[in-house]
Amino acid sequence: MASSHSSSPVPQGSSSDVFFKIEVDPSKHIRPVPSLPDVCPKEPTVTDQHRWTVYHSKVNLPAALNDPRLAKRESDFFTKTWGLDFVDTEVIPSFYLPQISKEHFTVYQQEISQREKIHERCKNICPPKDTFERTLLHTHDKSRTDLEQVPKIFMKPDFALDDSLTFNSVLPWSHFNTAGGKGNRDAASSKLLQEKLSHYLDIVEVNIAHQISLRSEAFFHAMTSQHELQDYLRKTSQAVKMLRDKIAQIDKVMCEGSLHILRLALTRNNCVKVYNKLKLMATVHQTQPTVQVLLSTSEFVGALDLIATTQEVLQQELQGIHSFRHLGSQLCELEKLIDKMMIAEFSTYSHSDLNRPLEDDCQVLEEERLISLVFGLLKQRKLNFLEIYGEKMVITAKNIIKQCVINKVSQTEEIDTDVVVKLADQMRMLNFPQWFDLLKDIFSKFTIFLQRVKATLNIIHSVVLSVLDKNQRTRELEEISQQKNAAKDNSLDTEVAYLIHEGMFISDAFGEGELTPIAVDTTSQRNASPNSEPCSSDSVSEPECTTDSSSSKEHTSSSAIPGGVDIMVSEDMKLTDSELGKLANNIQELLYSASDICHDRAVKFLMSRAKDGFLEKLNSMEFITLSRLMETFILDTEQICGRKSTSLLGALQSQAIKFVNRFHEERKTKLSLLLDNERWKQADVPAEFQDLVDSLSDGKIALPEKKSGATEERKPAEVLIVEGQQYAVVGTVLLLIRIILEYCQCVDNIPSVTTDMLTRLSDLLKYFNSRSCQLVLGAGALQVVGLKTITTKNLALSSRCLQLIVHYIPVIRAHFEARLPPKQYSMLRHFDHITKDYHDHIAEISAKLVAIMDSLFDKLLSKYEVKAPVPSACFRNICKQMTKMHEAIFDLLPEEQTQMLFLRINASYKLHLKKQLSHLNVINDGGPQNGLATADVAFYTGNLQALKGLKDLDLNMAEIWEQKR
Repeated sequence: MASSHSSSPVPQGSSSDVFFKIEVDPSKHIRPVPSLPDVCPKEPTVTDQHRWTVYHSKVNLPAALNDPRLAKRESDFFTKTWGLDFVDTEVIPSFYLPQISKEHFTVYQQEISQREKIHERCKNICPPKDTFERTLLHTHDKSRTDLEQVPKIFMKPDFALDDSLTFNSVLPWSHFNTAGGKGNRDAASSKLLQEKLSHYLDIVEVNIAHQISLRSEAFFHAMTSQHELQDYLRKTSQAVKMLRDKIAQIDKVMCEGSLHILRLALTRNNCVKVYNKLKLMATVHQTQPTVQVLLSTSEFVGALDLIATTQEVLQQELQGIHSFRHLGSQLCELEKLIDKMMIAEFSTYSHSDLNRPLEDDCQVLEEERLISLVFGLLKQRKLNFLEIYGEKMVITAKNIIKQCVINKVSQTEEIDTDVVVKLADQMRMLNFPQWFDLLKDIFSKFTIFLQRVKATLNIIHSVVLSVLDKNQRTRELEEISQQKNAAKDNSLDTEVAYLIHEGMFISDAFGEGELTPIAVDTTSQRNASPNSEPCSSDSVSEPECTTDSSSSKEHTSSSAIPGGVDIMVSEDMKLTDSELGKLANNIQELLYSASDICHDRAVKFLMSRAKDGFLEKLNSMEFITLSRLMETFILDTEQICGRKSTSLLGALQSQAIKFVNRFHEERKTKLSLLLDNERWKQADVPAEFQDLVDSLSDGKIALPEKKSGATEERKPAEVLIVEGQQYAVVGTVLLLIRIILEYCQCVDNIPSVTTDMLTRLSDLLKYFNSRSCQLVLGAGALQVVGLKTITTKNLALSSRCLQLIVHYIPVIRAHFEARLPPKQYSMLRHFDHITKDYHDHIAEISAKLVAIMDSLFDKLLSKYEVKAPVPSACFRNICKQMTKMHEAIFDLLPEEQTQMLFLRINASYKLHLKKQLSHLNVINDGGPQNGLATADVAFYTGNLQALKGLKDLDLNMAEIWEQKR
């Protein structure tokens, strides 16, 4: 009901009836009923204290009004109207209520003053509380003593004389027995009994009278107030009758027509709901045929969405309909069938995508079909479809190699497929160029295969990321919606308070709050205008909202795939962020796995060809070409997949180690054969070796290309010129330098074998040093080559060859240092050890040359005699040997080394001469022997200074003479 703004708030009782306060004119004031004075004692004065009276009703009115049958107390109007689940909220104070001041209570104070006077007069009449209690206690004790004289049988609540036992107890028969001449005594006893009963009656009457006297004032007051109460009741009855008549007239004039219209509107709404429900049932009935049509066109996502929507409609809007009791289980079985169909379809798609011709330009096969399949699988949480794709990749990689081998073998005429049946045996019959072309074809097909796999997995990865992005945006929208709902609840509380004050139906307000956002806006506009009619727009919109509730939940968000296809992400993807993140990682791992699969199949292909030692028999250029091809394929796969696979790299490393071992053994054997056949004579230097040395001087360590025309016209040189210095060398050293350059070039071509090549090269250099030492210093060449003797020229030539190798060791060290990782720089210490060994060898050769002359001096000077002729034959022989030594080493060793060597030889000569002169007792005394010896020494000195490169040599012989005694 609605009331005007000036009406008072409607009082609400604990029951469902609503009482309306009649407005009374204050000028026509009715004298209020005076309250009864509180003169009654708190406790009854009856003997039985356990009998309940009205004075025991010591409970408050709300407790008395509680309904014990309810689980929760009906505290107010809202709880009774909307049930026990209604939550009481804080009501905002209304700004329509007036401010109350003391003037509002003036009329009340005037009305209550008369009652206050009566109350004061009653207080004066009644004794004080403590005196009253003492009097009451004394009277109570006296009454109790009197009542104790009355037998207890009269006080029983079930006292009845019709009971024989009770009657015999009150009137014993012995008092009425007149037989035996005892009539007078019996009469006296009967009279005594009557008086006794009369006495009991008097006691009771006295007590009753006493109780009445105590409450006489209250009784008389109640009698006087009875007339006024009857007047109030009569006036109230008349007012109620008038009010009912008015309400009946208002109901007939204003309510019956409106209520009839509302009933018609409600009936229409119900009809619309029934119609919409029938339409919805008809739509749901067509679900299965529609799903069949969608499945026939491979629209798995649409079929799953339709099934999910139908299931939701069955559970929410069509729940309990008997005709659809089996449809839910049928849709579940159909959904399981779709799961199997999607997995089979994805397997078929994977096979078609991976096994199509590799020459096609299309990267992704039927991109829209792939996206639809992935969405369907994600929707059904079938996350194992990547395993299917991985299995198809393995099969495809095997087929690629098999098909390439078949194509190559069929193009080779030398292979008779009828005789050699097995494909692996046919493949092993290919020579290196044919097999190399086959391997190149396999690598190119694998590269295209990985590019296609990457493109397909990128599409799947983009779908997963779009779903993940949708989940994050959905959470953000839910948070925003929750914030809006909280703000909406606050505004709704204010609106409810306004509606309560306005007198509208609260149920209408809450019913409008549950409508669509458009209805909410309409409600807010209606509340904003008090003149509008409430509850007038919720007749048709509610069924329409109910009908579209299932479809409105399928909101979608769009995103774009790298291929250019727009995708729609539905909101019923029930995958968590962790699951989607794990799936994205699995997709990346699957791409890595594709690279590993290609590498593993390539390794198996290499191993099948390497069974007969084919790869180990390759020469350097063939192996380098193979190594570069494999390294290029490894880099290409790393660029495509983002991670380097190690299986093919490990196989290459293993083959490289075998190649290095064979490479080293071949060259070491070659060097050993050269050394065993070396006669240690100076060899002519071909022009190509001089060009090789010149290229090393330019800082380029590489074998120069052969020049067909120019090389034939140039004549060999006698010595090798290295940075302006001449080196007389043997042929073995020239080939050793070329072998060293082959090691360095192999490191450039195959960087992975740098460390192995370093150790092998150091071993080769050590072998040359030790073997040359055995052959020359150790005179091993006498037996190996058949030399008659090891001459000084052989020794000098060996020393010069060692010096040439020492010259190039720093260059070789720098070359390897530039190609070694920093953590392996410690391996360069091998070159330091080799340099030291070579220097020690060179020093031993020099010592050997000095030792040869030292033994000669010892042999000749031991027979020297100071006598004519001058020069003596001994000194002529010494000078002859010195000249031969000079002629043997001067053209081989540099001038500085020659001078240093002859200084050491001259020191040995002076030592032996001094010793012999001392033995002959020849002193520097100017005598004949002194003159002869001085002449011989002068002949030796002049002859020695006449040699090339020794004229500036300090040959002071004065120290050989002993001082005069």
